[in-house]
Amino acid sequence: MKYLLLFVLGCLAFTSDKPAYQFYNQKLKTVDYQKVLKEAKEADVVFFGELHNNPICHWLELQLTKDLYADRKAQLMLGAEMFEADNQTALTDYVTGKTTDREFAKQARLWSNYKTDYRPLVDFAREHKLTFIATNVPRRYASAVARQGLASLDTVPAAQKAWIAPLPLTVDLTLPGYKAMLDMMHGGNAKSDSEQGANFARAQAIKDATMAHFILQNRKPGTTFLHYNGSYHSNNFEGIIWYLRQKQPDLKIVTIASVEVPDVQKPDKANQNLANFILHIPADMTKTY
Repeated sequence: MKYLLLFVLGCLAFTSDKPAYQFYNQKLKTVDYQKVLKEAKEADVVFFGELHNNPICHWLELQLTKDLYADRKAQLMLGAEMFEADNQTALTDYVTGKTTDREFAKQARLWSNYKTDYRPLVDFAREHKLTFIATNVPRRYASAVARQGLASLDTVPAAQKAWIAPLPLTVDLTLPGYKAMLDMMHGGNAKSDSEQGANFARAQAIKDATMAHFILQNRKPGTTFLHYNGSYHSNNFEGIIWYLRQKQPDLKIVTIASVEVPDVQKPDKANQNLANFILHIPADMTKTY
């Protein structure tokens, strides 16, 4: 009777636990963090698809960075959507110790949540002398495409086009991710609504293509390139990955997608095949902004 009581109490203690996250594989079978790390160590490029305001994503990004560095050392390279290509000099100067954090903040366009969410990653790169690549297109060009389409890039000065994926850009609006944007953006059948939605998807594509471009331009054989980006940019093996595959189809790529669910121990079937690994986080998790 005594042992039965201890067993029951042990079960109750387990069931009352509140896990902050749970990883699943592509088929929604539970996996642990060590499995994710093992696959990441063997990859050419790893995409950590985050939810920008989620503290669990940011904490796990830092843990994965630390653990990959412990294995790969100088063979680890970092890159992020959160830094734009024309700020590469400012980012490099800070990571290499040439400038202070205050100087970096003045020289680069930092996201409002940089200090809490991304500075730990950048400071880790600075401490260990890791290459950190600003992969995203300058936001002014993405905004121009969203308003006026890809033709708006024709007038960009030649020197500044170095911060954008090579033009002209192929955009396949039939890809599910971009098509979902089209469906979301135009509620009616008006041609203007449809074109606005298409330009919104093209703006997403110029970001995806540019991030892919700078990953390929900077990645070296034998290295692991860990890239931090919003999950939508790599979900369903589309977005950035689609553009990477056009240039180097043989790359070994591992993706992590992040989703919020009511119960992390009950995966949503809608998230099946979203990524190699799908990070489930409680929907009521506190946010960083």
